[in-house]
Amino acid sequence: MGIAGAGLASTLANLFMAGALLALVAREQVLRRFRLLGRIWRADRAKLAEVFRVGLPIAGAMLLEIGVFSAAALAIGWLGAVAVAAHAIAVQTATMTFMVPMGIGQAATARVGLFAGAGDRAGAARAGWVAVALGAGFMAAMALLLVLGARPIAWAFLDPADPQAAQAAALGATLLTIAGLFQLADGVQAVAAGALRGLKDTRVPMLLAALGYWGIGLPLGLALALPAGFGAAGIWAGLAAGLGVVAALMLARWRRMAQMRRRAALSPPRAG
Repeated sequence: MGIAGAGLASTLANLFMAGALLALVAREQVLRRFRLLGRIWRADRAKLAEVFRVGLPIAGAMLLEIGVFSAAALAIGWLGAVAVAAHAIAVQTATMTFMVPMGIGQAATARVGLFAGAGDRAGAARAGWVAVALGAGFMAAMALLLVLGARPIAWAFLDPADPQAAQAAALGATLLTIAGLFQLADGVQAVAAGALRGLKDTRVPMLLAALGYWGIGLPLGLALALPAGFGAAGIWAGLAAGLGVVAALMLARWRRMAQMRRRAALSPPRAG
């Protein structure tokens, strides 16, 4: 079925996951008591307004991140089949490693949110920092793996009998090395963003993502790829720079919010 088969497989996989999660919510005793689908026909406008206020910037930040990699893939398409193959190798590998910090970030959202909702500001800050440390530690190990094993990983995707396989493997190894260099930044920004969501801080992180990905990463990548002549490696270097900026800004934002929470927790109550 060609490319249509890939799209159909993605659709079926997502439908399966949605159905499995709904079945889990309906069967699991701990989750059933929340009645997540109870009286779904009765809209709670106040709650929905809050969901959209907090949730739309999260969707916007995800769209910005996914969009910049999609735009990079389109730009790499101008550079030929070998560049597209190398990009596919690097992006698939980086996506696999990213799944772990993304999951840690979602756990950080839940844990920070639970502590914040209970009024435990110190606990919320601690939960966020622990999650950031876990994500950074895992991605540091992945960085080492990608940098040291770039060439074997690239060849694992290719047919040695293909006449262009050697070129694709060489370029893929270069892109994997660049991906290895931004692993730590990618993990930190994902977990820090998750921790900030636990504090319902979503609008500013979305703006930081817009600046890093679209204001710095993609323009720099295109400049390095085309006028500077670095090709696909230039685009990936630009993406790495953008991710580094986003990670630094997200971490600074989380540090500021965590310090504000901690100071509020340590401040003596005002006399009534």
